[in-house]
Amino acid sequence: MVNEKDVSGNLHWRINVPDGTTNVLVPESGIVDKVWLELNGVLGGLRLKVWRFLLKAWDLGVAEPKKAIHALKVGLALSIVSLFYYMRSLYESVGGNAMWAVMTVVVVFESTVGATLYKSINRPAGTFLAGSLGLGVHWIAYKSGEKFEPIIIGISVFFFASAATFSRFIPSVKSRFDYGALIFILTFSLVSVSGYRVGELSELAYDRLSTIGIGTSFCILISMLFYPTWAGDELHRLIYRNLEKLADSLDGIVLEYFKDNEAVTEDNCPAKEIKGYKCVLDSKATEDNWAKLARWEPAHGSFNFKHPWKQYLKIGASMHSCAYCIEALSSCMESETQAAGIGQLKKHLSNACKTTNKYSSGILRELAKTIKTMTKSSDMGSLVWEMNNAVQELQNSLKSVPIGLIAPTPEDTDDGKGESFITPVVEVLSVTTLVSLLIENAARINGIVDAVNELAGQVDMKPAPQENSKQYKPSSDTPH
Repeated sequence: MVNEKDVSGNLHWRINVPDGTTNVLVPESGIVDKVWLELNGVLGGLRLKVWRFLLKAWDLGVAEPKKAIHALKVGLALSIVSLFYYMRSLYESVGGNAMWAVMTVVVVFESTVGATLYKSINRPAGTFLAGSLGLGVHWIAYKSGEKFEPIIIGISVFFFASAATFSRFIPSVKSRFDYGALIFILTFSLVSVSGYRVGELSELAYDRLSTIGIGTSFCILISMLFYPTWAGDELHRLIYRNLEKLADSLDGIVLEYFKDNEAVTEDNCPAKEIKGYKCVLDSKATEDNWAKLARWEPAHGSFNFKHPWKQYLKIGASMHSCAYCIEALSSCMESETQAAGIGQLKKHLSNACKTTNKYSSGILRELAKTIKTMTKSSDMGSLVWEMNNAVQELQNSLKSVPIGLIAPTPEDTDDGKGESFITPVVEVLSVTTLVSLLIENAARINGIVDAVNELAGQVDMKPAPQENSKQYKPSSDTPH
């Protein structure tokens, strides 16, 4: 039996079934309710994404406060420059060209002082040079009459734009004036094809150059006076940290290879330290960029105006060479296979390899300390001598390997026929390859030492204080 009842404007159906129970059927929600539910879900997902984005932004600001500070400095510069619009007296002095000051701040203000100076000097210089030539070309074309005016302008634009574009491929120009050449091309083309008369064009060029100067001035002052980030400091810090990463990678690889099947924990061989050499290999572009920008910076901290930033690139090149060798060591470690006789061969060479590695990584850490503190190390000479001596001992150990560890007798093989001779011989190459790479790496470390010594001579490093200089001593758990 089915009863129909209307309650509060809603239609309900009541069904009486034979077993005495009663079921009430309620109509499905309307289309408005469905749309509201879907919209609620979309808005909820959007709120969740926005919240996650804000959390990531907060974490980035906490982890790298320099980025947050740079954002605040850009906001401050734009706020100050915007006063030329808000204050009537300032607006009347520069007119509608105040927008160029705002645009200048947006495109010129960078995260480091060097990058800001690089653009702040190149932009007005390129604008002034291009504007002057453009005015001259425009005046000559105007005096030549309507017949020759488009020809002169077209030829001048073709010649100067082509020459400026080609100059950007010249290394000396590209490293210092690439941005200025780009601004020159843009400004010269706009001025040359402009329809203004020469007098009006001169006034317009003067106003725009003035507003550009205002914008760049505020960028330079705020960048240098409020929590400055120096490109030279960033390069200096990158170099000595890369040296530390090379030392950690070298220690980790050798310890892992000669661990004698013992458990390697995070305390004595963390994986992230073994892979530190990859950061060194990937840092070349960053080093080049920091060195280019550091040359624009004034004297700051312990760095003079003529600080030899190019020498840092030489040190970086030597480190990259060493990192490639360590990468080969890592590949050798990962491709190692255990075979009969190899364990004994590794044991025979273990002490000499560990000793060579100990002094090699010790030199890298001492070089990092030298660059970090900008003082000469009193232990460097003895460390280099010990490393070269350890390399000689390693070569002697390699020459004195018993023939039985390299080529077992037929009686030592499983089949007794000598058919598996080739397997131990091929597999033992991984051990000898690692030894050869350790020797080669020591030679490349000597190259880093020479580059750092050259830097020490150029900046006239002082000897480290005796109370802070500790004689290098080998650890008790590392064999001699």
